[in-house]
Amino acid sequence: MKEDDLQKWLEQMVAGDQEAFEHIYEITCKDVYRTVAFFVSNRQDIDELVNEVYIQMWKSLHTYDKNRSFRFWLHGLIVRQVKEGRRKAWRRFRIMEKNKTFLQKQDYVVDGETLQIELQSELTERVKALSYKHREVVILRYFHDYRLDEMSLLLEIPIGTVKSRLHTALKLLKKDMESIPIGRAGNINGF
Repeated sequence: MKEDDLQKWLEQMVAGDQEAFEHIYEITCKDVYRTVAFFVSNRQDIDELVNEVYIQMWKSLHTYDKNRSFRFWLHGLIVRQVKEGRRKAWRRFRIMEKNKTFLQKQDYVVDGETLQIELQSELTERVKALSYKHREVVILRYFHDYRLDEMSLLLEIPIGTVKSRLHTALKLLKKDMESIPIGRAGNINGF
């Protein structure tokens, strides 16, 4: 949906229209859920955070600047809600997951598409295993295609810090991906 079409629904939502909220929810829920799922590992925490994002969206939509992208504003809400959730002691967010070792070696021939899906899955798991601050910049840069300056605004950190975290994260991912057995490593999403 284009930003112009979205504006009329947002205006109706600010006026208290429940149907407009439901419509906006329908067109954004998959993106919100996927983004939160990249930041947080625990399924229950993901569901709670997605709910919190929409509650916060309902409460603070009047602060949305129509001159900016709604998607950018919404991702800012997501980032802030995840950070807030991490601050609460009663939530058990995992900052890092242990790398999963391969219990079995695959000796059979796999077609290219299956191999690509498997490697993407491995890369996703390895991104999730990064520390939160490194995972955060990788997701915003490569999953949502934000520029470095936009990431700096979203995360409220200097652009140099964004660059440093991104560099370190990519270095860690590259090192981690090199451990994949020969013949499987290939070139995965530029790593």
